[in-house]
Amino acid sequence: MPGVSKEQVELARSVDLLTYLQANEPWELRRSGPNEYRTVSNGSLVISRGLWFWNRGGFGGKSALDYLMKVRGMGFIEAVETVLSCRASPMLSALPEEKAKPPPGMHRQAGVHDRVVSEDNDQAGGKASNQPQTHGNVVAETNSQTAHMTSDQPRKSLLLPPPTQFPSLMLSYLQKRGISADIISRCISADILYESRYNGSPVCVFIGHDEHGKARFACMRGINADLKQDCVGSDKRYSFRYPPTIVDSANLAVFEAPVDTLSHVRLFPDFDGYRLSLGGTSDVALMTFLERNSNIESISLCLDADDAGQEAASKIKNILAADMRLSHIKVTIDPPEHGKDYNNMLLQVKALEKQQRHHAGHRKEAGFSL
Repeated sequence: MPGVSKEQVELARSVDLLTYLQANEPWELRRSGPNEYRTVSNGSLVISRGLWFWNRGGFGGKSALDYLMKVRGMGFIEAVETVLSCRASPMLSALPEEKAKPPPGMHRQAGVHDRVVSEDNDQAGGKASNQPQTHGNVVAETNSQTAHMTSDQPRKSLLLPPPTQFPSLMLSYLQKRGISADIISRCISADILYESRYNGSPVCVFIGHDEHGKARFACMRGINADLKQDCVGSDKRYSFRYPPTIVDSANLAVFEAPVDTLSHVRLFPDFDGYRLSLGGTSDVALMTFLERNSNIESISLCLDADDAGQEAASKIKNILAADMRLSHIKVTIDPPEHGKDYNNMLLQVKALEKQQRHHAGHRKEAGFSL
């Protein structure tokens, strides 16, 4: 298997979830019983007697590796890398230092290592955060646990490619996809979009932030090539989202990709809610968003019109309905009226508008010639 050896996989699978979180993310744990824990990010995930079960998702497991892939949405190699880097298990600690480290190249990705954004909370180092903090009950619990972290505990980082000085290629590309200049400008101002290069090719980089305003997720989309890839260290719980015009809006629209999210802004400028990209069809980002935004009353599932998108939309709707804490939310499935996804719909609408303007111009010329 490229990137990881059989031995490394076995070592990663030996680490149970509780051990991993205690060593790597202690702020995520809160005790809910004598031998039971829950996590701050997913209140319905229970850890007990060496096993874990996610009630909302309807599945469970034992290892931290399964948790990172099934709940966090990480790829296999990234999940193995994350577990190995925490050195949480006795097996890992017993290895010589050079063998315990992931192999060369697993921590660094070509063209994506120049800009590093640390995920740890500023309060962990005794510094006051200057980022806006919302939903204080979650933040307060997280900060109180983070305050007990020691400086030698490993911290994961999001590795971002450096921005280009002039994002002209990105502007041209997104405008060809139907995204207006004012929408692009707002994204740039909000620090959720910029242009970079990956392996020599220009890419759009879409950013997702946590509740402290720190970048925790980034995905690259090729401008001149068919590239779709998450940056190393991305946490899918904090996927790309477009900010609402009304703060603390009760409405949410959900999409598979960032470009579809921005297409919805162009198509429905009067929508006053949040717009969230899942980065695929996993519900991880949505569930995390709902954990931190208890005011949401309406969700529009705007996933792709293909079988995979609609199956995922139906599954998400059923999961929300089955959770008593979320069953009050009105959920609708709203695929694009035309085309496979909302960007395809936007391009069709713009083509129709251009055709209508063309015909209107001919009628006007004909009127003047009479």
